[in-house]
Amino acid sequence: MVQSAKQVGENRWRETFGRYYEDFGVGEIYEHRPGRTITATDNTWFTLLTMNTHPMHFDEEYARASEFGRTIVCSPFTVALLVGMSVTDVSQKAIANLGWREIKLTHPVYAGDTLYAESRVLDKRESKSRPEAGVVTVETIGRNQDGTVVCTFERTILVAKRGHGIEDKIDY
Repeated sequence: MVQSAKQVGENRWRETFGRYYEDFGVGEIYEHRPGRTITATDNTWFTLLTMNTHPMHFDEEYARASEFGRTIVCSPFTVALLVGMSVTDVSQKAIANLGWREIKLTHPVYAGDTLYAESRVLDKRESKSRPEAGVVTVETIGRNQDGTVVCTFERTILVAKRGHGIEDKIDY
């Protein structure tokens, strides 16, 4: 997590998070901590919120008859959690998410698993249409408590340059 503080008055400091475009380096890897243990309640709430009616995510009897032998975590929840874990390092200063590619779910996730994430900077370039921003592409990898890769994806983000972020424009 990238955290710093800026002085906003005499004897007054405000914490800030995230990276500006200039802070990204191609090839750098950012480990996102803390990890997150997924509960059965998390999984049930997510399936209800998203109206996912597949019984593999909330019906233990149904899931017992599957190749997994128990319920599995809803895969969009896994992706959302890994994205969320990466925000303070990768997209706290984002203007917009531009897209996700190559989402791969390589191992089932179960209630009780603890996920950890890291992101590697694949590319960065100046924005052609916004001189106050740049485009950054990262690959995020999620692993469970055993180190098994459970999910990978690429994400492209429009990131503000230093001095052009929202927190630079408003006094809140």
